[in-house]
Amino acid sequence: MATLRTGYLGPEGSFSHEAVSTMENVSPVACESLVDLLSSVADSSLDQGLVPLENAIEGTVSATIDGLVFDHELVIAREIVIPIRLHLLARPGVAVEDLVSVRSYVHALAQCRGYLHQLDVAISQTTSTSQAAREVADSSEPWAAVASALAGELFGLVALATDIEDHPDNATRFVVVGRERVAAPTGHDRTTIVCFQDADRPGSLYAILGRFAARDINLTKLESRPTKRGLGDYCFVIEFEGHVADDVVADCLADLQAHLARVKFLGSYPVTGIDATDRREAVAESRRSADEWITEIRSRIAP
Repeated sequence: MATLRTGYLGPEGSFSHEAVSTMENVSPVACESLVDLLSSVADSSLDQGLVPLENAIEGTVSATIDGLVFDHELVIAREIVIPIRLHLLARPGVAVEDLVSVRSYVHALAQCRGYLHQLDVAISQTTSTSQAAREVADSSEPWAAVASALAGELFGLVALATDIEDHPDNATRFVVVGRERVAAPTGHDRTTIVCFQDADRPGSLYAILGRFAARDINLTKLESRPTKRGLGDYCFVIEFEGHVADDVVADCLADLQAHLARVKFLGSYPVTGIDATDRREAVAESRRSADEWITEIRSRIAP
């Protein structure tokens, strides 16, 4: 199998680096920003890219979802979920009481907002957690970085505090994106689409969601995103269980495409968790049982 040049948000030591290290048959390539990463995949400089999509504490990574929705024609091929443990890292000899600045990626800073508030020091944003570690290592100032243990090892930093995230079950969902090719169905799949509307009309979202409900398709995420064409103009990013290869999913997407201004397909890809087909069958069985129940009651109505 060919080794694929796979971009990730660098430098080495980032959580993206940890995630890409779990993949096989890849040649990791560090990128300076998510914008550069997605652009490099789109123009074929890279075979594929691994990007953070969603964090358990802070939610959607805007730079990723907006790049996929508005800027590029890329397809999600798979997802990788890793736990996120954040540490306060500094050069040897620097103590917590010495700190004048803490640096990290915006999402990492937000994930330990409560802890950082207690420190009462200046906060600076960097392009990634590992970039923050690099800056701290290269500076003679009493700075600290919020980053991974791996970043600390790579840049010679020590942990002033460990596991400083505000919630213990912190995790980030990464997705691998490529060009055109849709992943083969596995039976444990998720599909992501974007629905654009002609206009904001009463009941328009209800009409979209009703097409999924009518087919017993389970939604796993629904999010509105501004289209950047003016206040109040939104599109809907929808994730649901199933694969475009499933007849029921294909029928639903065709129905949506026929009645909306545009539907953008962002991919059908394998995930871990409950089999979507089994879940739909269970829901369908519950509905059949309910139909039989109401039919039996109605059969007893007096003539």
